[in-house]
Amino acid sequence: MSELTPSQIVAELNRFIVGQDKAKRAVAIALRNRYRRRLLPDDLRDEVIPKNILMIGPTGVGKTEIARRLANLANAPFIKVEATKFTEVGYVGRDVDSMVRDLAQVAVRMVEKERTKLVQEEADERAVERIVDLLHPRRRSRLRGDGEADTAEAFRRQFASLFGAQWSREASEEAEAQTGEPDRQQRAREDRIRARLRERVRSGLCDEERVQIEVEASQAPFLQVFSPQGMEEMGVSDLQSAFGNLMNRGKKARSCSVRDARQILAQEEARALVDHDTVVREAIEVTEQSGIIFIDELDKIAGREGGHGPDVSREGVQRDLLPIVEGSTVATKYGPVRTNHILFIAAGAFHVSKPSDLIPEMQGRLPIRVSLESLTEADLRRILTEPQNALVRQYRALLAADGLDVTFTEEAVDEISRIAALVNSRSENIGARRLHTVLERLLEELSFGAPDMPFSAKVIDGDYVRTRLEDIAGDQDLSRYIL
Repeated sequence: MSELTPSQIVAELNRFIVGQDKAKRAVAIALRNRYRRRLLPDDLRDEVIPKNILMIGPTGVGKTEIARRLANLANAPFIKVEATKFTEVGYVGRDVDSMVRDLAQVAVRMVEKERTKLVQEEADERAVERIVDLLHPRRRSRLRGDGEADTAEAFRRQFASLFGAQWSREASEEAEAQTGEPDRQQRAREDRIRARLRERVRSGLCDEERVQIEVEASQAPFLQVFSPQGMEEMGVSDLQSAFGNLMNRGKKARSCSVRDARQILAQEEARALVDHDTVVREAIEVTEQSGIIFIDELDKIAGREGGHGPDVSREGVQRDLLPIVEGSTVATKYGPVRTNHILFIAAGAFHVSKPSDLIPEMQGRLPIRVSLESLTEADLRRILTEPQNALVRQYRALLAADGLDVTFTEEAVDEISRIAALVNSRSENIGARRLHTVLERLLEELSFGAPDMPFSAKVIDGDYVRTRLEDIAGDQDLSRYIL
């Protein structure tokens, strides 16, 4: 998807996000530049660094959604972090390096998922074969081998020990005549049974039968451990990777249906078929070349140090962010990750502070600045109906799950957007999130009683909206309705 042109990227973003054309153009150019960079000669490719973006605008106007949808288009590792949860190194709290470690973790999961899809067909076949072994185990030969070849060889060894090599050759023919043919017939009969059983398992005819399988014991909860890079979460799988075979994961017997057994065994076989070292190497490469980190609430750390002393959650965090955004190497449990070509998209409302309140070095690391506009009543109306995941469509689908068909008239949509814009203007402007508040209030009665209602259809018109929301529209004290 990264081969999309900037206009195509904007068109894709328009399917989910209303307005904010300047921000869409900026991120579209940034994504296209990654594709252009891959086409450059090797000596020039490393010199081209991504142009990080600072989005400035009030809450609820689409900053996070733009970054998230962009990452989906690029099929790139993406994480969203809050700048306010970080503190300066040496104080209690998360250090800024943890965002890169989290991004590497996301990349590993992405690559592992892609690799698993490639081997899923083979894993499914192996799972079917293991279930067939459980339902109809292979018969072991009476002597010591498994099948006619082992049977004949056993007879040869027996006759050779008694009568010598010449007698063994002659006797082997007689042995095959006496025992080989019955073994071949039994083996052929067994293969036919297993083939029919295999088809029944594949077609789902055996799904309700019960089998007993061995599965890996449940993993222990994640533990927080202190490492030289900071505090991280580590689970049993990480400890096993660190200590190799010193830790053996236990097995436990589990009785389940053939349907569930196929899923469990297929996942187990897929993990066995995927090479973890290859996954890690590819994930590190994807993280370094395609990773996107969205840093929200940057304005909350824009304050400067005052006479009262250093603020460990403000300018100290900015200083720690500088080398990460500029380009450095961060140690992760998967190996070192270079941040030189990771795209950083920062965002903040900047109501109280201004971008110029950031330290000069941080301002220089965010050269592209885009201002997002507050949402108007017309924008809110479009959000209700136009995007692919429009809110009206979402609520209709939710109520349809209980058998209630809800229809919104054009007048109802106009009233919802008008009231949402009115509440935003009278109280804190929370943008499109206000629509969730209004719609929840509007549909509260229907949502509660939908499973028990005697009728199966409901038309929501302007009068219904005004009746249900008149207390919100007319009450100046809106604090009890603000989420």
